Parts: sequence; structure tokens; C-alpha cells
Amino acid sequence: MAVQETRDTWDMAALPAPLPSVKMAAVEKRRPAVAPAASFTDNGRPSVSRAAAAAENEEDFLRQVGVTEMLRAALLKVLEARPEEPIAFLAHYFENMGLRSPASGGAGEPPGQLLLQQQRLGRALWHLRLAHHSQRTAFNNNVSVAYECLSAGGRRKRPGLDGRTYSELLKRICRDGEAPEEVVAPLLRKIQCRDHEAVPRGVFRAGMLTCFVLLDFVARAGALFRLLEAPGLAVADRRVGQAVLDTLEGALGAGDHTAAPACYLEAGSRLGPDSLALALDRAAAGRRPSSPMPREEFLEKAAALFIAKVKPVG
Repeated sequence: MAVQETRDTWDMAALPAPLPSVKMAAVEKRRPAVAPAASFTDNGRPSVSRAAAAAENEEDFLRQVGVTEMLRAALLKVLEARPEEPIAFLAHYFENMGLRSPASGGAGEPPGQLLLQQQRLGRALWHLRLAHHSQRTAFNNNVSVAYECLSAGGRRKRPGLDGRTYSELLKRICRDGEAPEEVVAPLLRKIQCRDHEAVPRGVFRAGMLTCFVLLDFVARAGALFRLLEAPGLAVADRRVGQAVLDTLEGALGAGDHTAAPACYLEAGSRLGPDSLALALDRAAAGRRPSSPMPREEFLEKAAALFIAKVKPVG
């Protein structure tokens, strides 16, 4: 027994002493967790924590400086436009918001009226493109924002939109829409204003809507011409092209003496596949030789049919 006890004592002495950190960890594991003390008022009711009060103060601050309303407006624009890349859309939105309007003045106003004018036009054009003109409510809201952006006053400018700025915006819309200049030039001559004229909101909205509708019209006319043109050539048979233009003219003239709902139905029926097929068959049945019709001529004649229905400004 004495020998066994001596051997056990020797073995225990040979073991290394536990490290202090291990002891501390063991003590911490056995120590019960202490709940944070609640804060009470004199009447015994719990008081609002400092974190909750700080959160309320932060929300009030964001509301007072306009950040909450600005973020809400940005999210509404995303829902209206439904872009394929929402993050890039928001980046462009806040970038355009950063261009300070002349009404704010101060250090944010860029030096030089020309630079300021270009920034205004760019910001207005960006708002106008947020929603397609077929989304009428969203489009009208964006038109109002663009009008306010262009008509804001500044140090050297009285509030209001003049004809020069209005006409320059029309030209930029048509140019960025990649429509041929000779196609849109007759429309611009009809809806432009004189440089010194004041442009009311109604005229501004009508001009913006007319430009965007014409661009869509020309794009669809171009797609139609691609179906008519000969393979490998940029021309179509003149008889076939003229037959399509005559059908289009009849559809556009359907609403001259008819109520709006009925004219839409009649125009749609005249542009239906059956009507176009009959017109093409009659044109192709002609035995007389036909000259080619280039794409530019077809687009000019198609746009002229649309522009003839537009009322001039003034």
C-alpha cells in the first residue's frame, strides 16, 4: 500500500499545473449570467432606454432634413419605372438629385449660365425618360418635375420656362431617339416656340408627349419597312411600300369625323393583318414595272402622315 501511494503521489507531481487562463475560463463558465438592470422612474414604471430614445432622435433628424421623404420618392420612382437594374437606376437618380436647382443658390450653383443650362436640360431629360408615355400617370408626374426643373428661377433668371429652353429640349429628345433629322424637322417647326415666349405647362406637356409618340411611330415604321425590303437590299418595291402608306393614312384618318372609342377600333381594324395582306396582294398583282423605295423616303412619308395630325403651337 505504501508503495502504491508513493507512486500515485509521484505521478500527480509530474503533471503540469493548469494555466491561469484555463482556470479563469472554468470560473467564468460556472458564473451565472447577470441580467442587465432595468431602469425605473420614481413612480415604479420602467423608463425608455437610451437606445430607444437615440433611435427616435435619429428618425426625427432624418425626417426633418428631408431624407425620409427623398428615399420614399426614390422608391416610388423605382416602382414606376421598374428598371432591369434598380441599383444603377437609383445611382442615376441620386446623381441627378445632386444637381442643385438655381433656386437653392449658394456654392452649389455652377459658374456659367451655359453649363447651368446643360445641367438643367440633362436633369429634365432624365426625368422624362423614367416612364414610358403609355404609363400616363407616371409620365405626367415626370413631365411636371421636368417643367419645374427648367422653370426654376435663380440669380440671373426669373422663374418660368422660355421658348429657347423648350425648343432645345425638343431637339435633344429627337436627337437622342435616333430619328433622322429630316424626319423630325417638320414636327419641330410645328410645335416649337419663339425664344422669348413663355411656355405654359400645358404646351410643355403636349410637346413632350408628341415627340415621344412620334419617336415610337417612326421606330415601328422602320420595323415595318424591314419586313418589306428585299433581302440583301435597303430598298422595297415602291408599289408595296406605297400600299402600306396608303393603308396607314386611312387608319390615321379614321378618327377625323368619329368619336374617340370608335375611331380606335376602326384604325385598329384597318391596320390588322388581314387589311395589310389585302393591300399587299393588290400591290403585288400590278404588272407595271416599279421603282425601288429607299428606307429614308418611306420613313419621311410615314412621319408626314403623323405630323399632319399634329396641331401647331399658337
